[in-house]
Amino acid sequence: MSNMMTNTGKAGSNNAADIYSLALHIPPFSPTDTVNDVAAQFMQPDYQVILSAPIVHDGIPVGVITRYQLHNIFMKNFGRELFGRKPIAEFMQKNFLVVDVHMPVADAASYISANIQQPLSEDFVITEQGRYLGLGSVIALLGAMERQVTQNAHELSNAYRELKSSQAQLVQSEKMASLGQMVAGVAHEINTPLGYVKNNVEIVQEFIEQLRQMNGMHQDLVGVILSPEGNDVAIAEKLAELDDLQSMIQPELLFEDMLAIFNDTNYGLEQINELVLGLKNFSRLDQAMTDSVSLNDCVNSSLLIAKNTLKNGIQVIKQFGDLPKISCAPSQINQVLLNLLTNAAQAMNGNGKILIKTWSDESNVYISVQDTGKGMPPEVLAKIFDPFYTTKPVGEGTGLGLSISYQIIEQHGGRIRVASEVGRGTRFGITLPRKQKAVPVIQAVLAEV
Repeated sequence: MSNMMTNTGKAGSNNAADIYSLALHIPPFSPTDTVNDVAAQFMQPDYQVILSAPIVHDGIPVGVITRYQLHNIFMKNFGRELFGRKPIAEFMQKNFLVVDVHMPVADAASYISANIQQPLSEDFVITEQGRYLGLGSVIALLGAMERQVTQNAHELSNAYRELKSSQAQLVQSEKMASLGQMVAGVAHEINTPLGYVKNNVEIVQEFIEQLRQMNGMHQDLVGVILSPEGNDVAIAEKLAELDDLQSMIQPELLFEDMLAIFNDTNYGLEQINELVLGLKNFSRLDQAMTDSVSLNDCVNSSLLIAKNTLKNGIQVIKQFGDLPKISCAPSQINQVLLNLLTNAAQAMNGNGKILIKTWSDESNVYISVQDTGKGMPPEVLAKIFDPFYTTKPVGEGTGLGLSISYQIIEQHGGRIRVASEVGRGTRFGITLPRKQKAVPVIQAVLAEV
C-alpha cells in the first residue's frame, strides 16, 4: 500500500463530515473470497455504482479489485475455468487510494489527482485510524470539491465586497479628516481679516452715532430759529452747544478716518474673497470634471489653501516656468500638491524652505517639490507609496495619502518619484504628459504622510 495517505492530524468535525458524506458503505471482500464470488457480487445493484471494491482483512484494507481487472481475467481464453475458483488476493491491487476520514476535501482531491491511474478504474478507500470505513467515489469527490469551490468563491466574493466597502469608508473617512484639517486652516486665515473688518464696522457705528448726535443738534438749532418764540439767547445757546460738539467730534478728521476704515475694510474683504475663491477653485472638480489648466495655477491654488500650514518660519520659493495648459482633473492635481506641501511642512517642523519648480518640454510638464526637512531612510522611502503605510503616530494618519496621490498621477498617465536623504530633505518629482487621455475619477484624500 505504497500510495496510502492519512492525515488524522488535520481532523476537524466539518472536514470529517465532508469526507464521510462521500462514503458508500459497501461490504468489503475477504482475501479468501474467490474470483467467481467477487464477480457475482459485482453484478448486484449495490455494487453496480462502484468502479472497484475493497479487500479487507481484520478490518484493515489490504487491496482493491476493479471491474477493469475482472474484465481482463474473464476475457482470457478459459479465464473463468482457470481463475474463477482462485482467491481474489492473487489478483487484487495492493497499491490503492486510501483517504483518512479526517482529511480535508481539498487535500483528498489533491492526493487523488496526484495518484490516480489512467484510465479511471478505481474508487478510493475511506479509513479511520487505518480501519476500513467505506468506499468513496472519485466522481462524488469531484462534485464535493466543485461545491466547495463554489462556496469559497461565494465567500471570497462577499469578502471582496466587504473589503471594497471598508476601503471606500476608510478613504472617505480619511478625506473628511483631511478636509476638516484644510478647512480649519482656511477658517483661521479668514478669521484675521474678518476680525478687523468686524472691528472697523464697530468703529463706524460709533462714528455714525456721533454724526447722528450732530445731526440732531442741527435740527434743534433750526427748530429754535424757526420757532415764533425763538430769541437771540436761545439761538446763541444752541450754537454754543453745536460748536462744543463739533470741537469734540471734529467732523473733518472723522470723515478722513471713515475713508481710511472703508479702504481697510475693503482690503480685508478682498482677502476673504481671495481665500473663498481659492477654496472654490481648489475643490471645484470634486465633481470629476476635466479642464485645461496651467499647473502653475494649481500650485498657486494649493499654496493658498496651505497658507496656514506653511507660515511660521517656512519660506516658500517659487521658480515657475512658462507652462502650456494641459487637460487634467485640477482638483485631483491640487490634492496631490496639497498633500506634498503638507508633508513637507510636517517634515520641517515649521522651520525651513520649500522650493517649487515647474518646467516643460515637448512631451511633458514637470513639477518639483523639495524641502529641507529631516528626510527619510531607505527602508521608509521604499514603502511610502504602499497603502496604509505611515510614519505618523496611531490616530494621526492611515497611510493612504501618498498611495492615492500615486494613483492620481498614474491615472493621469504620469509618474511621481521621490528622492530623500536623512538630514538633508526630500524631493518629489511629478511628470504629466502634455496630451492627456480621459482622466478617471479617483476618490482622493487631501493630506497624509
